[in-house]
Amino acid sequence: MHGEKHRSDRIGWLRASVLGANDGLISTSSLVVGVAAAEPERAAVLVAAVAGLVAGTLSMAAGEYVSVSSQADTEQADLVRERHELADSPEAERAELAGIYAGRGLDPELALAVADQLMAHDALGAHARDELGIHEATRARPLQAALASAASFAAGAAPPALLAAFIPSARLTPVVAASTLVLLLVLGGTAARLGGATIARGAARVAFWGAVAMACTAAVGKLFGAVV
Repeated sequence: MHGEKHRSDRIGWLRASVLGANDGLISTSSLVVGVAAAEPERAAVLVAAVAGLVAGTLSMAAGEYVSVSSQADTEQADLVRERHELADSPEAERAELAGIYAGRGLDPELALAVADQLMAHDALGAHARDELGIHEATRARPLQAALASAASFAAGAAPPALLAAFIPSARLTPVVAASTLVLLLVLGGTAARLGGATIARGAARVAFWGAVAMACTAAVGKLFGAVV
């Protein structure tokens, strides 16, 4: 048998995981660098890092759950409506599905035959997939997205938080910045590899925006630290 391996079934958890890890690493590293630039005691930097880790983890989980739940609610509402239309107007739905297949290049007679067979097998599934664009592999899964996002954010935020705990204040900023850029390159490359994209481009774009975020935050911390 000819087997093919596709990546579309990873979309739900991959998107949330990449977003969470990227956000956790960049935001916490930027927070550490920004607070350290104001030259406070190391304890203040560590408290800021831990607070950022905890708050960010909970915020990512809540935000992802709410946003994906909204998507799931919309999908469910569309499916309920489609189920009612199939019950009330089966012929119109049959013609609609056949029209979709004809629009993709099938002869009208063949399109109608395909619509008949698919509707006989699973009418709602056929309309969900071909009319609404709802696929099982890409269905909204709020809990999965929330857990993946929270866990990945915590994992991304952990390295800069640990560095804030153990690296002397005088060396903290360059060490955090350098280690963050290396981790961002790895993260971007890994995400690109899993998603089937170009590894170098995926790594470069993540590292670039991470460097911009840390530089801007450090400038703000230096400015306000000098003013205060």
